[in-house]
Amino acid sequence: MKEDWKPGTMIYPLPAILVSCGSCEEEYNILTVSWVGTICTNPAMCYISVRPERYSYPILKKNMEFVLNLTTKDMAYATDWCGVRSGKDYDKFKEMNLTPEKGKIVSAPIIKESPLCIECKVKEIISLGSHDMFIAEVVNVKADSRYIDKETGKLNLAETNPLVYVHGAYYNLGEKIGKFGWSVEKKK
Repeated sequence: MKEDWKPGTMIYPLPAILVSCGSCEEEYNILTVSWVGTICTNPAMCYISVRPERYSYPILKKNMEFVLNLTTKDMAYATDWCGVRSGKDYDKFKEMNLTPEKGKIVSAPIIKESPLCIECKVKEIISLGSHDMFIAEVVNVKADSRYIDKETGKLNLAETNPLVYVHGAYYNLGEKIGKFGWSVEKKK
């Protein structure tokens, strides 16, 4: 039997992402976001949703760019900490021993410890209520070479132990049970 619940955000799991922003070291900040996703393949586009009262909001709005830094099981503590502490009170890079590095295209820093950093330029901001959605074009992706198969060139992102967020808690992924299209593959 199913019960009716009030409307809410129950689409889980979601990636737990560290979003880095700022155009100079004095402005650099990190915020933790799970309201994030892919919205288009060609051109590659994504979004983040951020509350206007967040410290990073005016930094994002002023610079119109950010970096999505995927997180791992090893980065779980820093991911949570950066989500519950404000950049107005802390230098999150320093406090969490994270290393800001220059991106290739955007001024916002990448986080060196992240296995995958997605550089984004904001195309549009839509006010939705509690959050504003920053719709962005992906302009560059930096992948840690440790996770790129040397023979195939394929990124083995699952090997990074990606961190996911499920209704107030963090998890790492479980075992692989299939791949895209496996349900219709011809049997040999």
